[in-house]
This record gives sequence, structure tokens and C-alpha cells, in this order.
Amino acid sequence: MSVQHQKIAILGTGSIGSCVGADLTRAGLDVTLIDQWPEHVEAMKAKGVTIQFPDEDVNVPVTAWHLCELAEHMPTFDIVFLCFKSNDTKWACALIEPYLKEDGVLVGLQNGMNNEMIAGIVGRGRTVGAVVELSGEMFTPGLVQRDTTYEKTWFGLGELDGSITPRLKDVQEIMQNVARIDLTENIEGAKWTKLVANTMLMGLTGLLGLKTWEASQLPGMKELAIQAGRESVAVGKALGYSLEPVFGMNADEFAGATDEVLLNAMNTLLGHIGKNATTAAIHDHIKGRQSEMSHITGVVAEKGQEFGIATPVNTASTALDKRINEGTLDMDPSNFGLLKSMVESLPNR
Repeated sequence: MSVQHQKIAILGTGSIGSCVGADLTRAGLDVTLIDQWPEHVEAMKAKGVTIQFPDEDVNVPVTAWHLCELAEHMPTFDIVFLCFKSNDTKWACALIEPYLKEDGVLVGLQNGMNNEMIAGIVGRGRTVGAVVELSGEMFTPGLVQRDTTYEKTWFGLGELDGSITPRLKDVQEIMQNVARIDLTENIEGAKWTKLVANTMLMGLTGLLGLKTWEASQLPGMKELAIQAGRESVAVGKALGYSLEPVFGMNADEFAGATDEVLLNAMNTLLGHIGKNATTAAIHDHIKGRQSEMSHITGVVAEKGQEFGIATPVNTASTALDKRINEGTLDMDPSNFGLLKSMVESLPNR
């Protein structure tokens, strides 16, 4: 079937899902945006989605449904792009599975290592993995601030078995309306590489409430970020993952010493998102929602303990994020000092 005739669902329309849904709709594809935030869905129904880029505003009329409307319309989708946070993966996959065609595909546009969970619900044969670099912020129904331009937006796509299939190329063709798309034979390695970058930036800046660029300039932040990255790389190696070029970087930029690779990846990401972006964990804390850091830094800390690998930075940042989630600690720049003292008190070997 031509990609122009495939029925597509965007499940979860926060900043990422809204941007993807708007871009695919503008490309003339058959797209339905589905979300759990009633005011946002009503705003999309009434006025479409407005995307504020650094240099322009774009408004796109879209087809939008509340979650409950799935039962009303009883659709069947060829492709579902799952854009909910990692915390919501299990229930969201169970919800959409009956509406995914037998030969359909679900693509997880998420942070975290969720492919096995997705495959366990919808089936490995209906799962395609993805790595996402698209930074955006959303606090008002129907309105997204997109920090990465089209030129700086990048996705990686891959089959779980590493093969390059016709359907993977179909998904690539569809997603080229949103970003530069690379196909990979090592999707789990690519996703872990993105997780490494997230532990270096998201895991640390999410505690402070600062713009990502501001946080990256704090004295000692670069060294702490590289240490977090080293920990994550070591745990990934123990899990059997190998680093894979991400963010549109090439293989040469991923060669050399580990610290050089980590710094290259971090600086490339910072350059793409610009100086006004704030990390998703900050958005969650402001909105009073649980962040997804337990699926990022928390995984590194948990698996590090299993393998006997010291992960003081990831362990400390996970613990502080948990306190913010529980309301026993305020998100504040002063947490950087608290983080450093916690890291110094934890074993490094």
C-alpha cells in the first residue's frame, strides 16, 4: 500500500506528538492525533495545532480524538507512532493494540529502552524502534514551542532484528516530512546512545529548573556530565550494547576516546536544541507530573548495581529526581551543590 493511503495514528500529542502529527498532516497523509489531555484535544478540534518555530509560527488543522473516541470510531491503523512518556508505555500499547492492523507497525518515538515492552504487547513483528531528537515545550492546549528547526531535527529508525526491510523504508519515507531520517542495523545500541546523552543532560539539568544551555555552563557541570556518560556507557557495554552514531553525526565523530565521543554528542545536541530549550523533566516537574528519569538515569543506576558497576552520578541524580517527584525537594539551581556532594559520598568503584 502506498504511504499516502496508510492510516496513521499519533498516540500521545505532547510537544513531540503534536509536532509529528502536524508535519504529517501538512504532508497530506491520513493522520489522527489521539491524547488524554481533554483541553488539548478540544483546542486541536477547534483551532488545529500551532507550532512556534524559532523563526515562524505554523497553524495546522488536524483530526484529533480523545482516548475514549477510539471505542466510538473503531478504527484500524497501519502505523501508530507512540509519543507518550515511558511511564505510559504499557497501558498505551494495551489500549491501541486492538486498533493496530495485523500487519501494522507501532513505532515508539520515546526516550528510554521500551522496545521489548512494546513488542511484548503488540508483538515483535509489529514493532519498529526509533531514536528521537526533537526538542519542544508545551504548556498551553493546542500550542507547541518547537526548539529544533527542521534542519536540526533527526530520527533514527531500525527493525529489532537489525534488518533493513521495505516497511522500514516506508516509515522512513513518512517521517522524512518531520526530520532527517537515518536507518540503523543497531537500533538498541542507538537508543542506548541517546539514553547516554540524556543521562548527561536531562538527568542533571532536570534537577535545577534552568535552561539546558545555562545549566551546561555551570562550573563543574561538564565534568559531571562526562562522568554520568562514562557510567552509562559502562553499563550499556555490560548489557551488550555498542555505541551508534546519533543526532545525524557520522562514524568518524564517534571514533576515538570515550570522553571525546561523549563530549561530541553532548555539544551536538546542545547546538541543535538552541539556548532557549528546557529539558522534558523540568516540564514534568512544573506540571506536577512524574518525570520519566526512572526509565533513563534510573535504569543505569539499577543495572549498574546488578553488574557491580559504580554509577554515583546516575544514582544521585535519580534519587534527587525522585524527591522532586514526591514533593520533598524543590527543583532549584541549588540542587547542583547537593548533587555534587551526594556524588562525592557514593563509591566510585
